[in-house]
Amino acid sequence: MSLSLEQKQAIVTEVAAVLAKAQAVIVAENRGLNVGAVTGLRVRARKSGLYLRVLKNSLARRAVKGTPFEPLSGQLSGPLMYGIAQDPVAGAKVLADFAREHERFVIMGGAMANAVMSARDVKALATMPSREELLATLLGTMQAPMVKLVRTMNEVPGRFVRTIAAVRDAREKAAA
Repeated sequence: MSLSLEQKQAIVTEVAAVLAKAQAVIVAENRGLNVGAVTGLRVRARKSGLYLRVLKNSLARRAVKGTPFEPLSGQLSGPLMYGIAQDPVAGAKVLADFAREHERFVIMGGAMANAVMSARDVKALATMPSREELLATLLGTMQAPMVKLVRTMNEVPGRFVRTIAAVRDAREKAAA
């Protein structure tokens, strides 16, 4: 069943709207996957904020035209699934994990703003720490000097209290 012109235009505008907010597009070949596996992938993708879509390549080329992902047009051939992510690392992790579990799902490549990525680049992106992990590391690094200062300042009165307690204990032993 073929799509009407209006349906095709609606699909292209929907995908173009998602691409306008995206940081990365990941392209994967999905030959021979069963419905259960694809449904599981869609559930994982939804949880991580990854927009998944199977499109005709001609519609995908029209959707990426005029966006920072336009250089990706050269990689669009074969039965492809498009993963459009606002967080490139999270999207790459979901698809790379799924590709490890299902050998028929092959990551073909992707693109970030004005840069085309190979399949190796996408897999390297998937090994990077997530945005939340990087923010937590940054926050810990920023807090370290303050924490060290507070500990140092707290050590002076603590040492004074321990010294007085030691003198008191010594006097009690001497009196007994």
